[in-house]
Amino acid sequence: MKRFLKLVGLVSCISMSALAEAQELNVYSARKEALIKPLLDKFSASSGISVNLVTGKADALITRLKSEGKYSPADILITTDVGRLHRAKEQGLTQAIQTDEFKDLISPNYIDPDSNWIGFTLRARPMMVAPERVDITQLTRMEDLADEQWRGRICVRSSSNIYNQSLVAAMIAQLGEEQTQAWLNAFVKNFARTPKGGDRDQIKAVVAGQCDVAIANTYYLAGMASDGDEATRDTASKVKVVWPNQQDRGTHVNISGAAITKYAPNAASAQKLVSFMLQEESQEWYAKTNHEYPLRSGVEQSVVLTTFGDFKAEDIDLSKVGELNRQAVVLMDKAGWK
Repeated sequence: MKRFLKLVGLVSCISMSALAEAQELNVYSARKEALIKPLLDKFSASSGISVNLVTGKADALITRLKSEGKYSPADILITTDVGRLHRAKEQGLTQAIQTDEFKDLISPNYIDPDSNWIGFTLRARPMMVAPERVDITQLTRMEDLADEQWRGRICVRSSSNIYNQSLVAAMIAQLGEEQTQAWLNAFVKNFARTPKGGDRDQIKAVVAGQCDVAIANTYYLAGMASDGDEATRDTASKVKVVWPNQQDRGTHVNISGAAITKYAPNAASAQKLVSFMLQEESQEWYAKTNHEYPLRSGVEQSVVLTTFGDFKAEDIDLSKVGELNRQAVVLMDKAGWK
């Protein structure tokens, strides 16, 4: 009997050991592999948890999660913009993260009130101008872009872009629907061309003289400024970042972040990854690699971002930005923003 119990105990130990070795984590990421995998590899090395990475477009990954339902292998969704994180939550694709340990590390503005998503880095969306053609003393607020002096001088992405939708949603949250609609109506009349392309295309259009002002996220300009191609770096050097609303509500900001999926088969491992991503070393690597601003205070940002100068950011609950997304799209459509 003793020999039998010893044998059972040995088998149990072997089984537990095998289970520990079999720990894994399935990540759906809207970040490109080069911008996330090295950090996931560090997580695997430190935790012993094997990471399976699937990358793709953010909206496509959310659609995939919904279609897979309870059979989804995904444990965690890493994506950009609170609008998408809120969308995943709204569709019932997420579960609460244990966020108590992080509330002293990052602002509660960047954590879902129900803890269904959490931010990793901050992204800013200011104006970028041709300094030789723009008097920046005449351009101190985002609201200034509605003035007639900017007629035919503005380049921006389409209204279908989530970054622009969140920008408008943030304005609704702070200025109200009526004032935001009035701004949109005038702003759209000042477009230099029908919106097309990505943020880099807007920056290039300013340099090419197709417009004088662009709205773009800073990490696109930072990526161009640190590109291996000399011509791309030269293009980036010809625009100046203008931080709007520094005397009032601050420049619009958003996040990249994550949500643990509702049916995560490895939810405990997903929680460990969230904790790992908010460690100082991880914050520094992730922020510098993506040219975004670390959410954890005391962590250095990339050298390129430093050259753009310091700025005052909006101080609003980003969950409101996600909630107002639909309303923002309606207002943009009414204004004729294509």
